[in-house]
Amino acid sequence: MSADVTGWWRDAGIIARIGPSLAELFADDVPTVVMGPQSRGSLLGVLVANALGVGFAEVRKDPPRVVDSDAWWETTTGPDYRDRHLSLGVRRALLQAGDRVLFVDDWVDTGAQLEACRRIVDLSGASWVGAAVVVDALQRPDLRRRARVRSLLHVRELP
Repeated sequence: MSADVTGWWRDAGIIARIGPSLAELFADDVPTVVMGPQSRGSLLGVLVANALGVGFAEVRKDPPRVVDSDAWWETTTGPDYRDRHLSLGVRRALLQAGDRVLFVDDWVDTGAQLEACRRIVDLSGASWVGAAVVVDALQRPDLRRRARVRSLLHVRELP
């Protein structure tokens, strides 16, 4: 199941509330950085980071090598909702040991990107706080528990 989420960005009221609403899902966990995958996870992640008063680390798909000295935390996803395996990465300078990381995205379906981002957090020595998503469409309750997925909506609530 999918929905056209681009309409959310046209509503100024949603834009004003969505960052604080996602941040509230983990209000007691005190993240020090928010991470989100390019592109919607980055859009939402910056809003959540702003609401929490912390920084943001963008997860890039097929991270570019701008210079040879770029250092990245990288991994590959399992099959996603399109049956693709993506290369994901975060610049090492943006995610470090001691960080408490909150993952943010608009939609979680297979959990492939979520699991890959959790591996990146583990590689960096940081701690995983959980995953704040707008829509939870996960079919795997075990992953929902392990990754501490919390959402504003469940896919069953969509029209």
